[in-house]
Amino acid sequence: MRFSLKIAIRFLKSNKLQTLLIALGIAIGVSVQIFIGTLIQGLQKNLINKTVGNAPQITISSNTDVKTISNWESKYNTIKNNNKIVASTPSLTQPGFIKINNRIESILVRGLKFDDAEKIYNLKKNLYDGTIPNRKNEILIGKALRKELNLNKGDIIDIITPNGTKDRYTITGFYDLGTSAINKSWILTNIETAQVNFNLGNTINSVEVKLDEKDIFNANKIASEISKSLNDTKLNVDSWETQNSELLSALNGQSISSNMIQFFVLLSVILGIASVLAISVVQRSKQIGILKAMGVKDITSSQIFLLQGLILGFIGGFIGILLGLGLLYSFNSFALNADGSPIVPIYINYSFITISFIIAVLSATIAAVIPAKKSSKLQPMEVIRNG
Repeated sequence: MRFSLKIAIRFLKSNKLQTLLIALGIAIGVSVQIFIGTLIQGLQKNLINKTVGNAPQITISSNTDVKTISNWESKYNTIKNNNKIVASTPSLTQPGFIKINNRIESILVRGLKFDDAEKIYNLKKNLYDGTIPNRKNEILIGKALRKELNLNKGDIIDIITPNGTKDRYTITGFYDLGTSAINKSWILTNIETAQVNFNLGNTINSVEVKLDEKDIFNANKIASEISKSLNDTKLNVDSWETQNSELLSALNGQSISSNMIQFFVLLSVILGIASVLAISVVQRSKQIGILKAMGVKDITSSQIFLLQGLILGFIGGFIGILLGLGLLYSFNSFALNADGSPIVPIYINYSFITISFIIAVLSATIAAVIPAKKSSKLQPMEVIRNG
């Protein structure tokens, strides 16, 4: 093997331009794989984060006419016992109207257990002014509603329930969950306030569940497990996958198109390496014939070209990683939103990069199999005789 490696390196050095072109071909293929693959992964992750990142991935709700869940504590404990659940919170959501300066806006009052809801909505991070409510009749207002009604921290507002009762609330802070519709309509308070002011007793509308990031695409399966553990026909258990089937279809389409592009780029690299090394066998036929005449075995001559492919794969793969990352950071330096943030945030997946490198090395080695077989079939006396 050492002798084969020495000859392989000598062959590569003897035609540096050819070696450089093959390595660049591999590098371009790897860089395209990394650029497209990482870009698509970043786009998908960004879409998932915006869609369900700060939202529940599974919702348990009532399918009865009253749309509320009574005796919910035992059901809530059953749900929390599932070890695939990262966070959960009971929720009571009721429509209402906010009245300020003779202006009335329709809103949704959402009663939450703030300590539990924090792990789902990241309220502390998304609270840009003020504090989380900790007393009765304290609320958080969304950024869009604040701007529309010109509200300030400490303001007292009236909220009217559908049955006409009116309660006064104190604004303790303002949040921005990144969605205009939510920022304009949600009024957040603790669950006890919502239960008392809407005269609903100790009931809730739903239990909201967040999963670990690695289990997001297993939401349907986990929702089914929760449904079986509850064993209650009066409850619906819905996952984000069911509610966002069009988004899932779009993500699958992106993945398929990305994989097809990467496959054909890889195929073109393999064919290019195979053809160039096949020509190299013809160019080196005299040297190979002499080596065989000196006693070099067929398997050793094959190893020479396999090792050439392996070396080229390593060199091209390494350069390709640098080129691919360079393309990504260059793309994000000019593809920006109006606020200066990247259109597609970069999420570096080191496993994907490592796999791309390994595939490049294996592909280059496999591409060298045909030339290697061709070199093993060369007969020394025939090659030397024909010059």
